[in-house]
Amino acid sequence: MSEQTITLITGANKGIGYEIAVGLGALGHTVGVGARSPERLSAAVEKLRAEGVDAFAVPLDVTSDESVTAAASLFSERFGRLDVLVNNAGVTGGMPQTPTTVDPATMRTVVETNVIGVIRVTNAMLPLLRRSAAPRIVNMSSSVGSLTRQSSQSGVEAVGPISAAYSPSKTFLNAVTLQYAKELHDTNILINAACPGYCATDLNGFRGIRTAQQGAAIAIHLATLPDNGPTGSFFEDAGVVPW
Repeated sequence: MSEQTITLITGANKGIGYEIAVGLGALGHTVGVGARSPERLSAAVEKLRAEGVDAFAVPLDVTSDESVTAAASLFSERFGRLDVLVNNAGVTGGMPQTPTTVDPATMRTVVETNVIGVIRVTNAMLPLLRRSAAPRIVNMSSSVGSLTRQSSQSGVEAVGPISAAYSPSKTFLNAVTLQYAKELHDTNILINAACPGYCATDLNGFRGIRTAQQGAAIAIHLATLPDNGPTGSFFEDAGVVPW
């Protein structure tokens, strides 16, 4: 088994995912860049390599069983294992998203990517993660998925606009993360949810107040936890996010 750390990041061709690749690449990780668009994927890998990252392309649509199976086969054949999985790919479904007017099709699309896609990728990669000496899974969530903060009527904990699809999808993802942590509690796999903060990315039309690089920091931290690190928790830069 090689000493290099093998990592897969979904939705890594731009934004926070790309910056996670930059950060982990700087730490010596060999980074599989997951993305749907062949053109954007190729450009991202080329750019990462120019920045000194040992990056390679992983054609990956998290909503496709066939695509995810092919990605798992790629890692199996090339490395025989996976050390770090960052489930970063996500969609908002577009705004506005008031619950009284949201299209059920939008709900399905968002959950298919943000929740089911994470389950699909994680389960496909778990046999490879089990072969790692220090496997880590990071699910990119958001503070808008915190029911504690969503139910706050005022003050600094009140977050985000009304969002009938995106915010609940992150709450759903947080719950799924907890279930994985419960099932995997007797293994060496550490799995946590990460909130990058309100970053300026394509996802929000670049309206965020943080950079994608700042947003990537918490994922990089959770991807490199020591063996006695936490699992089944929800973190942002400042610490634990309330469920």
